[in-house]
Amino acid sequence: MTSTTILVTGGTGTLGGHVVPLLRAAGHNLRILTRHSHESADGVEYVVGDLLKDEGIEAAVAGVETVLHLAGGPKGDAEATRNLVRAASRAGVRHVVYISVIGADAVPLGYFKAKSDAERAIAESGLPWTTLRAAQFHDLVLTVVRTMGKLPVVPSPGGLRFQPVDSREVAARLVELSLGEPSGRVPDLAGPTVYGMAELTRGYLRARGRGKRRMTVPVRIPGKAGRAYRAGGNLSLRDAAVGKRTWEDFLTERLGR
Repeated sequence: MTSTTILVTGGTGTLGGHVVPLLRAAGHNLRILTRHSHESADGVEYVVGDLLKDEGIEAAVAGVETVLHLAGGPKGDAEATRNLVRAASRAGVRHVVYISVIGADAVPLGYFKAKSDAERAIAESGLPWTTLRAAQFHDLVLTVVRTMGKLPVVPSPGGLRFQPVDSREVAARLVELSLGEPSGRVPDLAGPTVYGMAELTRGYLRARGRGKRRMTVPVRIPGKAGRAYRAGGNLSLRDAAVGKRTWEDFLTERLGR
């Protein structure tokens, strides 16, 4: 067992909630960079800071050898990541592990571009690095279909497909990568099944006992983003690592049906 301290950004989020106990079980002390104060306990130290505002980062990276960068948001990911790697470089960090998204360089939407730019910031930082691209988490897909399921008529975007993956499986892979040697871009991690958006929505409605009572209407995603989705730009159909837990498994666990 080792007492090496690992810095985790985004440690209080969905993915961080799975990663932190796994790293603690592996014997590591953790430092978590967060925008809000938390009481430190049981080998987990919280440091208040803000990646986008470039605040508190120097204190967060001081004395750590590995940074697991999970933090992300709708805006500013690239700038936040550049602030992080600059501080990490000055502090002599030996390994930066980053979670990105499948299709980061293929889907022309702001979220994907920000992830791609953040990947580039890490790769060009001069620091040893590992980047894992993962598919959309079951948790995110559930949020989307739950919202759509509240509409009187459920939209069904044609050509929109997903390979949703379980966030716990992504967390386990990230822990493995964090405890290993820097590996650059590693194989993507996707779920075991490709679903059309309509299939995901119907699965959710069935699990809620509402499937027979809802009408759906096909819609077309316009523009470059629509073409990228229809071409499968957000999918990884070759050479990807594949998780085991399906959308149906997740729904059964989460909704109890």
